[in-house]
Amino acid sequence: MNHIAPMTGQWAIALASVACLATGLSGQPQQAPQPPAPTMPKGQTPILGRPTNPTDPMPVFNFDQYFLGGTWTCEAWDFPDSVLGPGGTIIASAVYEALGGGFYQADITGTGPSGPVKVKEVYAYFADTKTVSRHVIDGRGFEYLQISNVGGDLGGYFNLHFQSAPFAFQVKTIRISNWMRLLSPVQYKSQVSLSVDGGPEQAYGVGWWRKQIGDVPSK
Repeated sequence: MNHIAPMTGQWAIALASVACLATGLSGQPQQAPQPPAPTMPKGQTPILGRPTNPTDPMPVFNFDQYFLGGTWTCEAWDFPDSVLGPGGTIIASAVYEALGGGFYQADITGTGPSGPVKVKEVYAYFADTKTVSRHVIDGRGFEYLQISNVGGDLGGYFNLHFQSAPFAFQVKTIRISNWMRLLSPVQYKSQVSLSVDGGPEQAYGVGWWRKQIGDVPSK
């Protein structure tokens, strides 16, 4: 007859610990590792540690920090009928990428009253002279070149007022102005106007663009 030796106190404690661990692993699901939170862009307002003075220099606009690193969306841009096509509403998104040497490209896609929207924009930013040029190729069948000075204030707001060279479309001579008010690192307002055959500028709608970082929408 075989005799089983009595279990010592240390062995009992060890086996009980293993049993508890096994019960915990089987009884409770393991949480999946959480992805790191997206890095939200920071504003370009200078931190002076004191109230600003009118003689303080305006901060230099950082194109990379503002436009790169996310997807920009325009939920609704309403515009009237014009020589460019029928009016309606455009819903679009844009992604900016750096091309190097101060050049950038924005690819805009979406839907509008005439069908799919496809626009390609190439920017050249000259920080030392505070100027930006933009070449726009619009899928509706025209393209144009614009230039803007970079304006702003000590509160971190920047303004880009693009004015185009005249271009021909539908037997008309057109100029397009685009005033962009960069309100925060994740939001800007774009106001567009048209001039046809040298006439006065006519409003062509206002679009609000917001940047989404990862799965976090802007507010």
